[in-house]
Amino acid sequence: MTRRPASEPESELVPESDEELLAECRVDTFCAGGKGGQHQNRTESGVRLTHGPTGIVVIAKNERSQHRNRALSLERLRKRLARRRARPPKRIPTTPSASTKQRRLEEKRRQSATKRLRKPPGPE
Repeated sequence: MTRRPASEPESELVPESDEELLAECRVDTFCAGGKGGQHQNRTESGVRLTHGPTGIVVIAKNERSQHRNRALSLERLRKRLARRRARPPKRIPTTPSASTKQRRLEEKRRQSATKRLRKPPGPE
């Protein structure tokens, strides 16, 4: 088993070996169909893995061999479990705070007062 922080529940642990991961899954085989002729139509080369703890279902029926399809479905299951465990990054607030807005407006007022002083005096 892979080492995880103590805060994560046991159901979230992903076994390192394929045998341990397969022990957690229900494996169904079925006729894959599609191109491949008689071999594909007569043999049960499609593999469906249902992960027991999470309920994730993964299907592989790309290859003509059940062993290759099982390896493909295990690879896909690992990716899905990793995606499920991933936490989104913490959002960085982008809205300026009230004090920042006030500071910005004060700076603008100062700038405009400075620019007004550059103008030549009017005919008053």
